Amino acid sequence: MTEAPALELKGIAKTYRLWATPGSRLWVPLLYRLSAWLAPLPALARWLRASAEARLHHHHALHDVGFTLQRGEALGIIGHNGSGKSTLLQIVAGVLEPSAGSVQVNGRVAALLELGSGFNPELTGRENVKVNAAILGLTPAQIRERMDAILAFADIGDYIDEPVKTYSSGMALRLAFAVQVHTDPDILIVDEALAVGDAAFQAKAMARIDEILRRGTTLLFVGHDLNAVKAFCHRAMLLEKGRIVLEGLPDEVITEYLHRTHKRALAAQQDARADALERLDGGYGLQDACVARASVNGVRHASLAHGDALCFELAVRRNAGIEAPCLIFDILDGRGLQLTGRRIALGRGAGEATVRIRLDAAFQQGIYRVRTRVVDAPSLDRTMVLARQEGWLSFEVVDDSRHLFTGLFPVPMAIEVGS
Repeated sequence: MTEAPALELKGIAKTYRLWATPGSRLWVPLLYRLSAWLAPLPALARWLRASAEARLHHHHALHDVGFTLQRGEALGIIGHNGSGKSTLLQIVAGVLEPSAGSVQVNGRVAALLELGSGFNPELTGRENVKVNAAILGLTPAQIRERMDAILAFADIGDYIDEPVKTYSSGMALRLAFAVQVHTDPDILIVDEALAVGDAAFQAKAMARIDEILRRGTTLLFVGHDLNAVKAFCHRAMLLEKGRIVLEGLPDEVITEYLHRTHKRALAAQQDARADALERLDGGYGLQDACVARASVNGVRHASLAHGDALCFELAVRRNAGIEAPCLIFDILDGRGLQLTGRRIALGRGAGEATVRIRLDAAFQQGIYRVRTRVVDAPSLDRTMVLARQEGWLSFEVVDDSRHLFTGLFPVPMAIEVGS
C-alpha cells in the first residue's frame, strides 16, 4: 500500500479584496444584493453590478499553486518579496484559508512564521512555552519533560520569566524556534525568521534543522538565504507574482532566480544589457562576457586524493566595452558555502583570455564545485556582474584526510612542540 504524502496542495489560489474607498465596504455588498433582488430587471441589475465592481479591486496573491511533498522531503521556496511565499506557507499552516483549491496535511505541523506569532505579549516566556507546546499537541507531562531542553536551546536567561512584550525580536525568535523544534513535528515550516537571529543562534538553528531532517521530518523552507536552500532542500520552487514559474533541483531553480533578479536590476538602471542576458552552461550572462570553456585537470569533474595538484583552465570572453573586466573565481563546498576565492584582472580588450589557476587539493574528503563570475569592476564599490556560472566544474577529494587537520582545509602555520 502506497504511503500517503506528508503534504499535498491542489489548485491553491488566494484573492484579497481591495476597496476603492472606506465607504466601499458598505456599498459593494449592498449593490450586489440589490442586483440579485432586481434580477428580473436585467439592465438595472447589470448597472448595479458594474457600480459595485468599480468600487472593488482584487489582488491575486496566489494562482493555481500545487505540489506534493513526500515524508522526509525538503522543499525550498524562493522568490522576490511579494511573490506569495509567506501567503502560501500560512495556508499550509492553517493560518489562512485559500480562496480556491485544497490542502491535505498528514501529520503534526510546526510552523515558524512571523516573529512571535502565537505568543501572548502579556504572558511570560515560560508561560508562552507551555501554551504553545500544548497547542502543538504536547501533553502536560511532555511539556514538563522538555521544558529544560527548550529553555537551554532558547538561551535567554532570566528573561524567560519576564513578559514577552519586553523581549527583543531576536529573543522572541529564539524562544519561538526552540518550542517548535522540540515538539517532534512531522512537518516543519520555516519562513525567513532565522535571518533575525545572531550568527551563533543561526548556526545552532541550522544544526537543529539538519538533525530534524535526518529523523525523517518533512521541511517546507522559505528564505533569501540561498545557501540554506541548497544545504537542506531536495527540491526548490520559484514563485513569481503568485505563480510557480519553475520547480526542480535547487541549483537549477536558484540559477533561474538569480538570472531574473540580475535582469530586473539591470532593467531598473535602464541598462541595455538587460535584454542580452541569457542562459549559459551552469548559469546566465552575456555571451560575449562569460566563461566559454573550463576544465579541472583536463575534465569537467575531477577525482583526486588529498594533496594532489589541481589545475583549472578557463577561457574567458570579454568585450571591448567593459571598463575593467575581472574574473571572480570561488571554490564552494558541497552545500554551496564559499571556502575561498580570488578576483583576477583580465585586462581590457576584446576576445578570449585564458586563465590558469594551480593549487594543491588541501581539502577534506568531499565534493567541491567552482563558481565563476565575470564582472566589470572599476572599483570594489562599482562592480557589475555580467555572467554567473556555478556547478558545471567540480572536483572530489576521495581519501580521508581528517588525521592531518581539522576544519575544511589547512591554513599554513609554523608549529613547534617543546618539552
